[in-house]
Amino acid sequence: MKVYHGSIELVERPELRPSNRTLDYGKGFYTTTSFKQAKDWVRRRMKENEATHGYVNAYELEESAMQSLNCLMFPAPTEDWVDFVMLNRTQNGFTHTFDIVYGPVANDRVYAAFALYEGGLINKQQLIAELKTYKLVDQYLFHTEEALKTLTFIEAKEVRI
Repeated sequence: MKVYHGSIELVERPELRPSNRTLDYGKGFYTTTSFKQAKDWVRRRMKENEATHGYVNAYELEESAMQSLNCLMFPAPTEDWVDFVMLNRTQNGFTHTFDIVYGPVANDRVYAAFALYEGGLINKQQLIAELKTYKLVDQYLFHTEEALKTLTFIEAKEVRI
C-alpha cells in the first residue's frame, strides 16, 4: 500500500523526532493514504516556515510486516478513538506502547467538534455522530523504530507555492 508524508524536507529515511506540540496519536512519523492530505500538509508547513517549496514523500507500506507489530486500528470514529485522541492531546506526558496507530485525522473542523465535547457542550455519542457526517482522511502513526522498518521510500514530489 502506498502512503504519503508531507514535509518541507525530502524524507528518504523516516525517523522519529521529538514534537513540540500534542498530536492525535502521540509522537512519531505520520503518513496518510491521501496524496491531497499530504500536499495540504506541505502547504501548511511551507506557510509556517516561510518556505518556497516542500515535498510529498511516498512510501510503500509493507502490510504483511505489520502483523508482527503492536498495532492499534480505528477504521472509523468510535468512543475508544475519541478517548485515545483526547489522552494524546490533553494529558501532558502521555505515551503509549503501540508500534503503529491507524485511524481518522482530527483536522481543524474535527477540532471544533472536539472543543465542544471538551467544553461539555456535547457528549461523546453526539461528537461521534457529528464526526460520522464528515469525510475524514486517514493517518498512520509510526511510533517505533520497528514500525519505520515497514516503510520503503518510493519517490518525492516537489510542491511549490
